[in-house]
Formats: sequence, C-alpha cells, structure tokens
Amino acid sequence: MHQFNEIFIQLLILLAVSMFVIAIAKKLNQPYSIALVIVGLLLGVTHVPFLEEAEAYITQSHVFQAVIISLFLPILLGDATLKLPFSHLREQSRPVLALSLGGTLLSFLIIALSSYYVMGLPLIVAFTFASLMSATDPISVISIFKSLGVPKSVVTIIEGESLFNDGIAVVLFQISSIYLLSYMEMGWALGVGSGVLLFLKFALGGMAIGAVMGYIFSQIIRFYDDYPLEIGFSMLLFFGSYFIAEHFHVSGVIAVVVSGLIFGSYGAKIGMSETTEMNINSFWDVITLIANSLIFLMIGLEIKNIDFAHRWQMILLAIVIVLLGRTLALYASVSVLRNFPRSWKSVLNWGGLKGSLSIALALSLPQSFEGREDVLVLTFSVVLFSLLVQGLTIKPLVMRLGLSGQSQKSEHN
Repeated sequence: MHQFNEIFIQLLILLAVSMFVIAIAKKLNQPYSIALVIVGLLLGVTHVPFLEEAEAYITQSHVFQAVIISLFLPILLGDATLKLPFSHLREQSRPVLALSLGGTLLSFLIIALSSYYVMGLPLIVAFTFASLMSATDPISVISIFKSLGVPKSVVTIIEGESLFNDGIAVVLFQISSIYLLSYMEMGWALGVGSGVLLFLKFALGGMAIGAVMGYIFSQIIRFYDDYPLEIGFSMLLFFGSYFIAEHFHVSGVIAVVVSGLIFGSYGAKIGMSETTEMNINSFWDVITLIANSLIFLMIGLEIKNIDFAHRWQMILLAIVIVLLGRTLALYASVSVLRNFPRSWKSVLNWGGLKGSLSIALALSLPQSFEGREDVLVLTFSVVLFSLLVQGLTIKPLVMRLGLSGQSQKSEHN
C-alpha cells in the first residue's frame, strides 16, 4: 500500500507540473504539447530534488510503454474517433486512404531501404526503425490548425491519416521486429507472401472486432438516456476493443479506431441525446488533456536515458531520410488524386509529426533485440526534431501558404 501511495504521489507531482505548463502555454497561445516536451527536456538534464524520484519511476521503459500503449493509446484513439464525424471522413476518404495506406507503406519501404543501404543498419533494425517512423502524431499540429482556421478538409485528412496509419505502423512494427527473420529464411516470394498474410490477419481481425464491439455498444445505449452510464460504456468500449483484439493477436489499435467511428457516428445517431453527446465529448476532452500532458512531459524526461555520444552523424542522416521518405511517399500517394491543392500537400507533408507511439513501441523492444539502443536513439532524435522543429515552424508555413482563416467557400473554389 505504501509503495502504491509513493507512486501515486510521484505521478501527481508530474501531473501538477504538466498542468501548470499547459496553463502557461494556453495563456501565451502556444501549442502545449511542444511546451511540455521542452520543459521535460529541461527537467531531464537538470536536477530538481523532489522530482527526481518521479522522473526515475516514469522513465523506466516498462512503465513508459505500459502507460502509453495500454492506458493512453486506447484513450487518445477513442477520443479522436468520437470527435471525427464519419461524414467528414467519407468526404475525404480518398486522400485519407491514399495517405494512410499507400503513403504509410511507401514511406516504410523508402525509410527501411535507405536506412539499410545509406546508414548501414542491419536489415531487421532498418525495417523496425522504418515501421516506427511510419506513424504520425499530429496532436500539436491539429491544435495549431484549428486555432488558425485551416480548412476543415485539411484537418480531417491529417486526423484520418493518423488514426489509420497508427494501426498500420503497429502491425508493420510487429512484423519487422518479431517475424522478419523467419520470413527472410523462407526465401523472397514465400517470405513476402507470409508477411502480407500476417498483415491482413492483423488488420482485418482488428476491423472485425472493432465493428462488432462498436455495433453492440451502439445498440446498448439506445436503452438509456443517462450520460454518466453512457460515458462508462464508452470507456468499456475503447479498452474492451483494444484488449480483446490484442488477446486474439490482431490489431488493438485498428479495433479501437473502427469501434470508435461506429460508436461516434452510428451510436450517437441512434442512442445519444444532445446532452449525452456533449457530456461524453467533455469527459474525453479532460481525459485526453491529462493523457497528453503526461505523454509529452515523459518524452522530454526520457532524454536522461538516451546515450547520444558519437552518434550525431547517424542521427542527422536518420532525420534527413525520414523527411525525404515522408515527402516522396506523400507526393506519390496523392498524385493519383485530381485537383489536390499544392498548399495542402506542403502542410500535410510538414505536419506529419512523429510522437509518443513511436517512442513507446521502441521502448517495447526486448533487451535481447540487437540494435535496440540504435533504434531508441534514432527514434527519440527524430521525434524530438519533428516536435520541436516541425511543430514550431508549421504555424509560419500555414500563414505563408495562405491557408489561415480560409472560409469553406474558398476551400471549394
């Protein structure tokens, strides 16, 4: 009991720090996620006596990974799907699918092959690193976009891409880090075939479980007009979808996304009053704020566990490769779409930030994984670069491209 109290107090201290940082960032009208990373970095390299125990606890790799993957990931995905109307997603389904499927797989291959041939990483390490770089985490970008009045379509595309490519990236990570070696031993044709089959099993299995869960919970809430109970059901839905899918060795991320989309659109239409919908959204707003506040602070704090010595050349190469991979994949995947504005391409390209999922997955690699240290250093460095450099320059880019405050009329012209 005493140990639990100690841990709880440490988490409360970190939560208090992050809440004050968010409060100041909001007053200064700056994205709080970037402010938290900067404060986390400062805390990571300085010694604040009463924070040291909390920092040491939270930056243990198994704690970081468990907190982000098992606790916060279903929350963040569930909240995003509730807030993303299916009608908006359907309107932008072609660019979302082009980016989340074609774009993710293309960037994965480009980064993997470049890491292998240019950086000289072992094949499994190169593919594992590439899978971590395939996920985008546009939390800070979306808040900037909304404050600037960027067209709704662009916000929907970047949110939709992130929701689906998170699931794809997790599947690619599992294939690359666990199964790639055995597939290589099968030979080229058989190995690729087995990889594709496993990918489909993960993805389609996750979709099926998510669809069933989303439908069942949408039917359940028809019998109630009681928002505290319906909020409880939404929590059960997100965590239930995730852990049931993981239990059956399919994608928990994809299960949460599909169940959340069904619950937020179909469920809301048939079973939620306006009061319920407003309260569910408010509840998840608060939970997501707490989750994000700890995640971004933890990313900054993690710096004390990373050994950057003698790796600067490799880090710079990795950043360039990831940026080029994203650019080539994005422009290639949207080239099939007609009349896709050039300014949107630029903003979507630069706004494809990397975030907490990449770090949490990297930390989940077993100690026995050869090249784990390299993967961690490169992943952490690219995430930091994308959050600080891309995150802080996206606002001037939006202003320069004239996307700020555009009306819906000009959007369709």
